[in-house]
Amino acid sequence: MNSTANSTANSTANSTANSTATTAYTATTTATDSPANSTAAHTPAKTVLISGASVAGPALALWLHRYGFTPTVVERAPELRTGGYKVDIRGTAIEVCRRMGVLDEIRAHSTDMRGGSYVDDTGRTIGELSAEIFGGRVEEDDEIMRGELARILHERTRDDVEYLFDDSIAALDEDADGVTVTFESGTVRRFDLVVGADGLHSNTRRLVFGEESRFKRHLGAYVSIFTAPNHLGLDRWETYHALPGKLVCVYSSAGETDAKNLFIFSAPDELPHHHRDVTAQKRHLAERFAGDRWEIPRLLGHAADADDFYFDSISLVEMDRWSKGRVVLLGDAAHCSSPASGQGTGLALTGAYVLAGELARAGGDHTVAFARYEAHMRPGVERNQRMAEGFVKEMTVESKWKIRLRMLMVRTLPRTPWKNLIAKKIRDEIQAAANAVPLVDYRMPATRGTSGAPRPTVAP
Repeated sequence: MNSTANSTANSTANSTANSTATTAYTATTTATDSPANSTAAHTPAKTVLISGASVAGPALALWLHRYGFTPTVVERAPELRTGGYKVDIRGTAIEVCRRMGVLDEIRAHSTDMRGGSYVDDTGRTIGELSAEIFGGRVEEDDEIMRGELARILHERTRDDVEYLFDDSIAALDEDADGVTVTFESGTVRRFDLVVGADGLHSNTRRLVFGEESRFKRHLGAYVSIFTAPNHLGLDRWETYHALPGKLVCVYSSAGETDAKNLFIFSAPDELPHHHRDVTAQKRHLAERFAGDRWEIPRLLGHAADADDFYFDSISLVEMDRWSKGRVVLLGDAAHCSSPASGQGTGLALTGAYVLAGELARAGGDHTVAFARYEAHMRPGVERNQRMAEGFVKEMTVESKWKIRLRMLMVRTLPRTPWKNLIAKKIRDEIQAAANAVPLVDYRMPATRGTSGAPRPTVAP
């Protein structure tokens, strides 16, 4: 989800502040370690079970197959989940996608958003901002619907990777030589390694590390997203309506006939429902926005019937370590930065690239690879999590006067002589976070590839 719109307005309101954006770290190193350099006595891992078929899981499967591993992906849903919101591809993730061979296809399915506007209770436009300011993007940055990205990654891997849909992990029993996995279907299989890429509510994390409550930190807000008819006639445009402690957005991206509806509201305490209880989630949403004006009553009516309804807390996952024995976590399962950061997908793609590269670099020795993977990723992850903490507060401004100030800034920004400086300040902050995990060049076998994808450059 793009969190830039409200940071744009907030940064505008504070444009006189004396701040300097942190310079993005984009240094590239070359990983020259070979399997022979690993001193561990472990039998090299070859078979890898990956739980989760959204973005992180298939991306990891793609890289593992190229390096000669045998990945299997298990997914609880009966088929590929193609719903969801729009996600940003920025910074380090751009080069990762290029090396995966999917960047051109991402470009072909770009949301191509032109800009956005804020409206009042009557639907009157208060102010508009161009995509350049609204999105905070530079050069090659792009945006794609999460479902499209999942489809691209699945299509690139399905001929080379085993996918097990409509199943999940029920139990894990690790010994010195591998992991015995019992699936919900009753099937029992052996794997050398297991990767949990199963999101904020990771089943793998629960089985191996303990209950979710030990690692999830609620940031004081909830988000809901669902598809509905585009009755506002939007064309690659976002329309926002801000209320005290709430934000509603309707947008339609390139090639879409429907619209996505986004609701965010503040909630200091977590709501009492299970994360799969959709009936309770729809009730919570309707109660929080009951009596609000603009298009909200009609949108809530669509929520009741939406078959892709999504509702969850805006939370972080914070763990002391991301691996235990032969099990390792990836993406949101390890370090959810929440939709407020706008960087969750980029971190998932980059993490998949690093984890696979380190396993190959260590010759399949997970004791070495897991430690290197975490050491490389953690500083950038923590930077993005801290950014999310600030952005979520901007999404749910509590006072009416702060909302009025924000709307004043949105209305006047396009006519101000310093608009380019404000836009640059926003971009610099976002780019520093997007490049917070530096790129590594991993050695690649010259003959190994994934169907339909060009092989990445081999490090010298």
